[in-house]
Amino acid sequence: MIVKLIPSVKSYIWGGHKLKDEWNKQGGDMLSETWELSFHPQGLSIIEGGVHAGKPLADVATRADWGKNCDGFRVFPVLNKIIDAALPLSVQVHPSDEYAMAYEGCPGKTEMWYILSADKGACIYLGFNRDLTAVDFDKAVKDGNVCDLLNKIEVTPGEAYFIPSGTVHAIGAGVTLYEVQQNSSVTYRVYDYGRVDKDGNPRELHLDKARMVLNFSRTEPAAVRGGRKLFSCKYFTAYALSGDMSVGSDNSFCALTVTDGGVRLGGLELSKGDTAFVSAGERAALTGKGKYIMTCVGDINL
Repeated sequence: MIVKLIPSVKSYIWGGHKLKDEWNKQGGDMLSETWELSFHPQGLSIIEGGVHAGKPLADVATRADWGKNCDGFRVFPVLNKIIDAALPLSVQVHPSDEYAMAYEGCPGKTEMWYILSADKGACIYLGFNRDLTAVDFDKAVKDGNVCDLLNKIEVTPGEAYFIPSGTVHAIGAGVTLYEVQQNSSVTYRVYDYGRVDKDGNPRELHLDKARMVLNFSRTEPAAVRGGRKLFSCKYFTAYALSGDMSVGSDNSFCALTVTDGGVRLGGLELSKGDTAFVSAGERAALTGKGKYIMTCVGDINL
């Protein structure tokens, strides 16, 4: 199975207009993120065209389509997104598999970010800039200066960052990025700049759970710049690629999202923002001068 996908589109209070204006996404004026490859029930990606047109990929793909590298996972392991932060996202943390399974009944969340574009001075926050205790953290939350305790990193396109579960983080205003994450929506919000929801109520914080999963040790984040492989962990491998190649693996699905220009994958024409899914065991020629992010589980021969 080699299919083009229609993403699930999300709109939150921090979204903007870039997904519509620059990435050809539909669904309203202000969009926050598109779930490009998603088996998650809160936002399934849909097959475009072919015999399965209009059906959720999750309903069509079998375990054989996932590939044997996914045999150890109870659910499909990966969820890929394009995120446009016109305003900063909340400061948050995600739990490990162990904690999430015990208390939320689902996988935890490790992720990576690939910076697609960034306004001048735009930044991310990643990890604490000093060793802390839970008492230090509580005081910072009470005083409203949590961001002072975080590594603030000015970002540029083409950089990638790895965010293991337990690492405090936030996307700053003016950043558009591609996120590869575990297939989970569990997020513990620890600070939200005093914002309120559409009904005027403060957005919920999850401080008690956050304390249980936060890594309070000092973090020294490092960006990956250049090269083809971005990051690899047991949940996913991500590549930043361009040019002609053969796409496919005997042992894992492959998913790719075009980030610039256009490509042809087998019989599919893909332009900026388009995503395709290739079943394990399938292979197709990719041609064109576009750039793309490709994800799978485990390493593949490029």
